[in-house]
Amino acid sequence: MFTLTFNYYKMFIKLLREICYGNEMKSHLKNISIFVRALWYSNFVFLKFILKKFLFFRVIHQNFWSLNRELNQLGLFPIQLKRIKLIPRFFREKRLFSLNGGQITHSYPIITDYFDSAGTASGHYFHQDLLVAQYIFTDNPKYHVDVGSRIDGFIAHVASFREVEVLDIRELNKTNHSNIKFKQLDLMSEVPENYTDSLSCLHTIEHFGLGRYGDPIDPKGYIKGFNNLVKMVSPRGKLYISFPIGKFNEVHFNAHRVFHPTDIFLWAPGRINLINFDYVDDLGELHRNKALEINDISVNYGCGIYTFQKLTR
Repeated sequence: MFTLTFNYYKMFIKLLREICYGNEMKSHLKNISIFVRALWYSNFVFLKFILKKFLFFRVIHQNFWSLNRELNQLGLFPIQLKRIKLIPRFFREKRLFSLNGGQITHSYPIITDYFDSAGTASGHYFHQDLLVAQYIFTDNPKYHVDVGSRIDGFIAHVASFREVEVLDIRELNKTNHSNIKFKQLDLMSEVPENYTDSLSCLHTIEHFGLGRYGDPIDPKGYIKGFNNLVKMVSPRGKLYISFPIGKFNEVHFNAHRVFHPTDIFLWAPGRINLINFDYVDDLGELHRNKALEINDISVNYGCGIYTFQKLTR
């Protein structure tokens, strides 16, 4: 096996050289695939020995991550035919840049952007972050608190126009933005009552009690967490919450839970009133202001976005 793997490694180096110099490439795809499989079966044991033993390969070992990045971008590891077809274009344009007087200091091939779109305007986080931030902007509460939502998404949106206090079981490095206040807190433990008139918790509650983020294991952690969220909201205050929804209640340990869209009404009965329900479907498209009584919300892994108001006692 070692001899076989070493032969494949020599062949792979030869193929890389030929590709760099623009020689035949397509005829070698099958051999590259065989090489990758050989490395897999040998668990890279011999490859690691070679990389550390010989000076020529030691250079590759020292620059492994850079090499791995470039091979991935070029579609060579793992094999991605769509990218490989674009390699000649990269080298043509690189040569043209030099012929036109350009000086290249580093080679950093990015060829996926040849066919990429301008950006992603779909999916759970894109829609929930933007939508709930708009709700908060329109409602203009006295004070807004968030629990566990994405810092570089939703929190950044809200902090662009108002102050927001962030609560999370994890630590947060200093942001240097005055509109973001942070406090470390486990939402499955004791929390203050009537703490704020506006609270959000986006794509977070499904993790409570699974231990993924250092939280204690608790099968009912999401129910404890949700009741604490409701407890923190003052009467007539707003609670914005989102989580994965599907046809059934599921636990994908320890990543997350998936809930049936109506299951949330069993978590804190008689304490909150639904104002609005939006959801993102399996294709990443947003559906606004839908009624939960109907049965046409058929998703396997969507995102339910709920706006509640806390009832007065």
